[in-house]
Amino acid sequence: MKEQFVAYIRALQETIATKIEAIDGVASFKEDQWDRPEGGGGLSKILENGAVFEKAGVNISEVSGELPESMQQYFGVKEAAFFACGLSLVLHPVNPMVPTVHANWRYFEMYDPQGAIIDQWFGGGQDLTPYYLFEEDAIHFHQTCKTACDAHNSLFYPKYKARCDEYFYNEHRGEGRGIGGLFFDYCKISDDMQLEDWFSFVTEVGNSFLDAYTPIVEKRKHLPFTEEQREWQEIRRGRYVEFNLVHDKGTLFGLKTNGRIESILMSLPPRVQWRYNHIPEVNSEEEKLLTVLKKPVDWV
Repeated sequence: MKEQFVAYIRALQETIATKIEAIDGVASFKEDQWDRPEGGGGLSKILENGAVFEKAGVNISEVSGELPESMQQYFGVKEAAFFACGLSLVLHPVNPMVPTVHANWRYFEMYDPQGAIIDQWFGGGQDLTPYYLFEEDAIHFHQTCKTACDAHNSLFYPKYKARCDEYFYNEHRGEGRGIGGLFFDYCKISDDMQLEDWFSFVTEVGNSFLDAYTPIVEKRKHLPFTEEQREWQEIRRGRYVEFNLVHDKGTLFGLKTNGRIESILMSLPPRVQWRYNHIPEVNSEEEKLLTVLKKPVDWV
């Protein structure tokens, strides 16, 4: 299975990067192949200072080796080896009318000292972080996610949408990072789903990503914006940074497994602001966004 999923994420990385370059029209991705001393490596594709995207990262990694002690405790195992692969992307647009997007699709195996697989699972998801709320965009993104889920199980969308709202929540701020999407983890073999079924589901979601996001970009990328709206974007990006460094399991896993720092932190936006006790004007578009972030909405 790991060879099959590695082949998938390598092809998907190329597909997504090609589409993002075409939309931007100015900047192109730079490739950075890297190796992990303990085992494995990856390929980071980074685009910066484009016409549409201020920063975009579409990265794949394939890492393996002994599970660090901190992660052994987390999983409740001893002397385990692991293999993990995945594609992780974050796209930060220039225009504050265009939302930031994040997506990740991953596969994990754990082995006993003899090299036999003792556990394996899929995980992933995709979520949208707008700075200004266009409800039709939120509906489009969620409907695309739902369609991908419904092809496999009608219970998946409500289940993984709720988990996404739960996971991407800045507890210390009392608000969501964005307006959600899908989040699933520990998708293991069960009576209902074989590993091949999970592979089919995860790849269906991965294949839906460009359909979910790029029409929104095309619709909003030329909208006018003010310097004040750009500042609001940078203030909200600060909340994005807070979540990634305080709560995000993927970031923390990468840091604890001696992952590649540049690739782990590629999710962070290039320009960010923290304003002391910043409160938007009453009845403003900025306040409208915060109201939605305080309580998840059922978009479809």
